[in-house]
Amino acid sequence: MLRAFSLLVPFILLFNIIIFDPIEIVAAGEISESINYEMLKDPDDYEYGGYLFSDKKQLSTKSISVTAPPGKIIKKLEWVDKSTGTTIRSFVDFTPGVNKWINKTDTLSGSKTMVRSEENTNYGGVYYWDRWSIFDAGNWYGKHWRASGGAVSKRDSRGCDDSAATENVQGNLLPKYPNCTDDALEAKIPRTKPFYVIDANSPFYSQWIRDGGISKEEVEATNVKVDRNSLIVSGGVPTDTGYADASTLPKSGALVNVTDLNLITINFSQSFNNDKYHHYWANPGAKQVFYFNKFYADFTSYTYVYKDKLLRATFADGTSSLDITGPTCVPPAGTIQLTAKLTKVDGSTYNLQRHDKLTWRSSDNGIMSVNASGVVTAVATTGQATITAHFKDTAQALDETDDAMIQVGTGASCGNNGGGGGGGDGGSGGPPNTCGIQIGAARKGTVTSHTVMDPVATGVIKADNRDSEKFDVLDGIPTSESLYVNVFGLNYLYKNQWANMTGEITYTVPVKKTYLLTWTIPGTPSSGPDDPGTPDEPMEEEVPVEEQVTITRPYSYWQIDNLEVYKLSKTTVSNYALPGGSVSLTPAGYTPPVLTSDHSASLADHVEPASCEEVDLGTETVSGGSSRPAVPTTDFTSAAESAVGQNQVRNDKVLFNGSTVMSDSWAQGTAPSPGIIPPAATIQRDVLYGRNYLISSTLLNKANTVSNGTIDYELIPGNINGGSHQTFPVNAINTVTVHTPVVNYSSVTDDQAHNQKTTPNPNRSAFILDRPFTVRIPTSGQHRNIQGYGNRDYTKYVRSKQVYFPFDVYSSDKRTFYPKDTWITIPTAQLDTEFFLPVWVDEGDYQVYFRTIAENAPPDYTTQPDANTNLSHHVATDIEPVEVIGRVYDFHITDIADYNWETVFRKQKGNASPSGASYWTGLRGIDGEARGNALPYTLPIAPGKHPAQGYKNAAVKTGYHFKFDLKTKGNMFGAQDGISVTPSFYFVNKDGSGRQPVDLYYHSGDRKFIRIGSPQDTEKRYVILNERLRNVPQEELQDTASYLYNYGGAPAGISPAAYAKQYMEKISKSKTWVGRLDWMLLPSGIRTLIGPKSGLPTSVDGERANAAVQRWYGEYSLPADVYVVKKGTDLAAYGRSNRLDEKSSVFLKKGYIVVNFNIETIREGNTAKPHLQYIHAPLMNQWQLEGYSRTYTDPYGKRFTLLDGDIVFYHADQSSKGDFKSQVPH
Repeated sequence: MLRAFSLLVPFILLFNIIIFDPIEIVAAGEISESINYEMLKDPDDYEYGGYLFSDKKQLSTKSISVTAPPGKIIKKLEWVDKSTGTTIRSFVDFTPGVNKWINKTDTLSGSKTMVRSEENTNYGGVYYWDRWSIFDAGNWYGKHWRASGGAVSKRDSRGCDDSAATENVQGNLLPKYPNCTDDALEAKIPRTKPFYVIDANSPFYSQWIRDGGISKEEVEATNVKVDRNSLIVSGGVPTDTGYADASTLPKSGALVNVTDLNLITINFSQSFNNDKYHHYWANPGAKQVFYFNKFYADFTSYTYVYKDKLLRATFADGTSSLDITGPTCVPPAGTIQLTAKLTKVDGSTYNLQRHDKLTWRSSDNGIMSVNASGVVTAVATTGQATITAHFKDTAQALDETDDAMIQVGTGASCGNNGGGGGGGDGGSGGPPNTCGIQIGAARKGTVTSHTVMDPVATGVIKADNRDSEKFDVLDGIPTSESLYVNVFGLNYLYKNQWANMTGEITYTVPVKKTYLLTWTIPGTPSSGPDDPGTPDEPMEEEVPVEEQVTITRPYSYWQIDNLEVYKLSKTTVSNYALPGGSVSLTPAGYTPPVLTSDHSASLADHVEPASCEEVDLGTETVSGGSSRPAVPTTDFTSAAESAVGQNQVRNDKVLFNGSTVMSDSWAQGTAPSPGIIPPAATIQRDVLYGRNYLISSTLLNKANTVSNGTIDYELIPGNINGGSHQTFPVNAINTVTVHTPVVNYSSVTDDQAHNQKTTPNPNRSAFILDRPFTVRIPTSGQHRNIQGYGNRDYTKYVRSKQVYFPFDVYSSDKRTFYPKDTWITIPTAQLDTEFFLPVWVDEGDYQVYFRTIAENAPPDYTTQPDANTNLSHHVATDIEPVEVIGRVYDFHITDIADYNWETVFRKQKGNASPSGASYWTGLRGIDGEARGNALPYTLPIAPGKHPAQGYKNAAVKTGYHFKFDLKTKGNMFGAQDGISVTPSFYFVNKDGSGRQPVDLYYHSGDRKFIRIGSPQDTEKRYVILNERLRNVPQEELQDTASYLYNYGGAPAGISPAAYAKQYMEKISKSKTWVGRLDWMLLPSGIRTLIGPKSGLPTSVDGERANAAVQRWYGEYSLPADVYVVKKGTDLAAYGRSNRLDEKSSVFLKKGYIVVNFNIETIREGNTAKPHLQYIHAPLMNQWQLEGYSRTYTDPYGKRFTLLDGDIVFYHADQSSKGDFKSQVPH
């Protein structure tokens, strides 16, 4: 990932993010404004470019205050995604319609963004094991290993090293290495690289993040890889440097411990099954082996981004209005009271009759008039007019008008006696009164609606376990893994309509008063004594006055037009990977809302008139002086007003979760305005959560399977006027890719330790006939580099793993036979499986096939090499090229014609019966196991090797031949196959000193001094297979004859019995030319077939199996008169300047002639390219494996140094001619 400009680019890109203007016109009359805010952050949180990166999943804001502009209210206060402009949610507990929101805080969740520190590496580590000396009893005499460095779960190799390759230390077979596998090793990896954002969909992609902004609780080790290319310095260990061992594998879920962001500890496994890096100590058997490890790892965590959200306030015009309330009919000559209800922009209301900003007017003063207090007086006896109320206050920006149509009329429905059923006579059930009461019909006014019927439902399907998901299901998840489903939606849904019902009650109040009028009629004065005159006459008159005064009282209450509340019921999510294709979840830990409601459409249930009685103002005396006074004109309105109380009103009832939304308590005149049902929060994440949904192992791999879902809400009791069960879609559920991974990085053992080929094939592993071999089919290895896959073990997902051999094999214990071309199933948990290669398998090149079948593979599956990274394939395959190779082994001398050695090989002198003694290369067999022979019966034949007393000086006299035979395995049964034997000659002094290569000369007839190997050396050598003293077993001869007869070696037309007789009596007893003194080729004529004949599987050809092992018979001798010179001596030149005869000083005599054989196998007559080597193969030395010793001490303590292939010591100064009964042909 390029980082060079990572600090600049993301924030250049951020200018493309949607940024809202501080003030924005949203809709007519509305404006939107971004509100500045700050977070309560930690000191080590990282701020850059106006954004905050924190290690906390949630942070609180500092206090926030919002004030609406004049004439506006706060309609919405919302959190908005800065990059998309999408509304996230409202500010917590925000109440719409207010003009101030002061000192409030909210808690925000940071945007979870993945970060990674890539390719951190450690310095490398080393685990080392020690093997102690063969003399150390406290440490098992070197038979086992101890772990000496590094924390391992197994401290010694007991139980592991039984199958380890061995090495011989002074006759002790010791394990070359521990051969244990430890899957609980630990490596510490420090963090050396910074964290960067890796989410390609994030606007901060590639941005460097300071450590303080990284979550310490979510760190994971990802993409752990073995560093196999870096040289590791091992510190104080003797081997200074090395590379990570090939078996090193990080374990799945490698994270062991995270101490902080700067160091992680991972688990890994290693097999201590080689000694590539080793050191031998001075003590015999003491050895140390080393296993290096080194890793790369990514540190993956999250940062939580803040300040990526805008706080947006939306301001709207406040709603103001003016509404006329009161009677709509006035009786002739009567009056009614109207009221103007003023609603201001902040929602406050005022019932006005007189106000300096309020004016009243009538559209027709001829019909009715209205005064400044809203009292309407009928002028005409019939008709109608419009009464207009107008409230204007420039300072408050209020200018509202309302009209009411008023009728002049009579009857119960009009005037002071009118009204719809609210009057009464003071009887039971109502307030006591003697007034006329008219309850006006309720009018529906303002209707407020609130609807939240979108659950905003979303869902996810992810891999268990939540918050620590093993797989990213968008990329892939295997079968037999489990999923969880999480659905989110609102806690409840609702919709409601509240209707404001208004009206008036008109009271006709009888008011009476009695006026006592008093005056005095003046008398006449006396005109004289006889005229006394008349006295003043006091007068009084009682005048009762009664007036019906109309008083109007408004009422206002709220009733429910509609109320529906829904609780969460269930959700159903569908996807191919879910059990049965879908799962349903019912809420857990969920508390549904509780709704209580009471509704009535009857006016009587909402309005009760006030008590009202007639008013008696008593008697008032009015003095008129000398004349009758006039009855006063008095306004009884104030007295009537005092007599009428306030109406009692109440709303319908709504309680939500115990809190009052609409109160049904009685109130005077105006019932309180209802509130709103609180906004629903999103349900907690555990409410609709299900886990452990196992992906069926029968599901085929499939990419991007579509997910669908529904969420159901159920109507709860208490609803009014409607509602039914609701189903909504669950949006944005992710897809799931099912991909069951298998890997196949198989290998086979390369048996180099037993590979005798002259030219080994470096591109093929060697399988040696009649030996075990091992196949390894790991279920771990590299798969796709996606979460949960990568380089790990995939055993869990394997149905079977199999190997296919194009040749016959046995199980390691040889109890089970597998014919060629058979798919063999290996236990899935078993890493290595040993097989045994039958000896009758043809030598040659083969391909071994491997396949690992996923548990969800269909019958017609397709395959992919190494790993099924393409999900259309369900099987991973591998191919290993191998070469089947034979053996050449078991060379031994079975007879020496020298009479001194007769009793060694014969039961008694002159008897052909063999003693059973022979001289082998060493004390060990074909594979290095103890053969069973003992000293002195090992090569070479030399003084001291004779077992009888008195023969300690005995070597072999020249002229005597020795018989030998050896064995081969493989395709050495052809007519042109043979054994190449190339003699070479050395001279050594009798004290073991002065060993040197020499040339040998002999005489033939009148030809003198012929050098062995020269063109003049034409003496032919012959061997008779079925010779009396060779003692070839008759069964071998019969088996060989049978094979030759059945496989084309016999003449046509002869019967099996006749040919067998011919072979036994004639062919096998005839001479076979094998070569000359300097080189022999043992041909098929002196070969017998000795392979297995019993216990063979029925499918195996018995004669082919018998032919698979061959024995080759030969013999060799030096001429009786042999002359030894230093190799390269020009004897002719010597003779020209010196006298040359048998006694010349140029000849070496006081010592031994050592005959050395180089033995090779020849296939199909191709002597230019020998097939196998007995001694000089590049990869192994069979001569040494069979225990040949390269030193020899004679009976006199003289030490001789030997070469591989030394066969016989001949006396350089003793000839068979000196023996009376010599039968040597020379």
